[in-house]
Amino acid sequence: MKFSALMLSWMSGPLRERNLRPFFFLLVLFIVLIGVYSSIFHVLMANEGQDYSWATGIYWTVVTMSTLGYGDVVFTSGVGQLFSVVVLLSGSALILVLLPFTFIQFVFMPWMDRRAQRATPRHLPTDFSDHMILTGLGPIEHALVARAKRAGVPYAVLVSSPNEAIEASSLGFKVMIGELDDPATYAAARAAQAAVVVTTGSDPANANIAFTARGVTSAPVVATANSPASVDVLELAGASRVLELGPMLGEAMAQRVLSPEGTAHVVGRRDDLLIAEVGAARSPLAGRSLGEAAVRARTGATVLGSWMRGGFAPAGASTVVDPSATLVLAGTSDHIDRFNQTFVADDLSGTPSSYVVILGAGRVGKALAGQLTRAGVPHIMVERNPEREHDINEQFLVGDAADLTVLRHAGIDRATTVAITTHDDDMNVYLALYVRKLRPDVELLCRSNLDRNVVTLYRAGADSVLSYASAGADAVWREFRGNETVLLAEGSEVFTMPVPLDSRRSPAWPAPTCRLAPNAASWPWLTLTAPPPPTRVPIICCPWVARCCSWVVTRPSMPPVA
Repeated sequence: MKFSALMLSWMSGPLRERNLRPFFFLLVLFIVLIGVYSSIFHVLMANEGQDYSWATGIYWTVVTMSTLGYGDVVFTSGVGQLFSVVVLLSGSALILVLLPFTFIQFVFMPWMDRRAQRATPRHLPTDFSDHMILTGLGPIEHALVARAKRAGVPYAVLVSSPNEAIEASSLGFKVMIGELDDPATYAAARAAQAAVVVTTGSDPANANIAFTARGVTSAPVVATANSPASVDVLELAGASRVLELGPMLGEAMAQRVLSPEGTAHVVGRRDDLLIAEVGAARSPLAGRSLGEAAVRARTGATVLGSWMRGGFAPAGASTVVDPSATLVLAGTSDHIDRFNQTFVADDLSGTPSSYVVILGAGRVGKALAGQLTRAGVPHIMVERNPEREHDINEQFLVGDAADLTVLRHAGIDRATTVAITTHDDDMNVYLALYVRKLRPDVELLCRSNLDRNVVTLYRAGADSVLSYASAGADAVWREFRGNETVLLAEGSEVFTMPVPLDSRRSPAWPAPTCRLAPNAASWPWLTLTAPPPPTRVPIICCPWVARCCSWVVTRPSMPPVA
């Protein structure tokens, strides 16, 4: 009934007359043929000595034209039977072919197009403000939209093709149709009232979009650059911030390689609260419980939990540190420094990994190799494209990383770390499986282009996975919202929210387990890690009172603080 009402409403519009004419013409033709064929039916039946009513004639005509043919009324003469064939063939062509095709082509499809246009607007509402404008729908935009939905931030994705808009809208994205190089598009998208404009396409396209958007809005324009030479051009075009994501991922990998085992290195911060990671291998903490090690009492740092092959586990006093785990710490700069002084053995302090094999010589691989060169860490790059060797002033081996001979020649047997940095997630999973089979004990770092492949790479044996999409979204988000969230790992964030001064809680909150924390009074936040549901995560609550409360909740059912 709803569909019929919508269709009738659309067909009643004055602008539809041109589309409806062919359909109504065929409909009138169908009615005329019924009248003509019914008249001939009576004449031929009278010649055969049969007498039928006009209702029977119309009945026989419609039944024959629609190919139903019940057989209760038939001709016995040759002329009558030949007439039946003519009625059958003309009815088949009209009812089964021409009428349906005309209805679909001139009525149904235009109605669907107009319905899709209403679902994908060409301008945003006048009350739309403080929103993100995304000029594409790639991996980074997908991650940004997920963050925006979690944070309640309005956004709009600009697409130039109606088909793209329909597809994106069907997937739940808020889209707007408009040409990306047209200033009118950004005016319709209320760019002047926007909080940020994000473009992550090719460098020339990004420059055009940044320049066009800058003529409409003074809001920040964040662009990505695939080539270092494009940074200056993009800034001249009006980009407020240019992100080189390849080098950023390479430097993040280098940080994990260069940090001595057992040393905590900072991965994010929120005001004076630092989030740090520390590998437990060869650390004095390995094999000991956190209560026995007394990390908080001796350093002031809080162990939030541990990562092990992509899985996060909350930490408590009884937690025994697995040698293959990576601990996640929270504390001030003094707390992290005190942790390194307390729990890093003298023979490990300042000692980097001895030999690194880098598989892939793209932007990420080159950035990682550059950091290792500056740190004096021996390494080699394996790349099957010989043309890249001329652009890299590094130790280089041309060959297929999936070839055992090439890996042996690269020194896979003596490598302490293997970094897989190609842009192909399928190849990264393939190489991770292969390397882990060859060297179960090696530290394996992997790059992932899509967030959905992060878990797969961990299952393939990676010790740490850095996602291009998440890293890009995190960098854009920090430009947009500051350090209100910290990317702990792929899909896991640390963020803060206020806690009431009297530390009262809603009855819906689970009862916390409290322990004394001398430094808690200086942390007036509720700090929690939040992987996607239904993962259970620890919450460290440090209100204005001198104690620290930690407990576990599930984020989707997390009630508001009373």
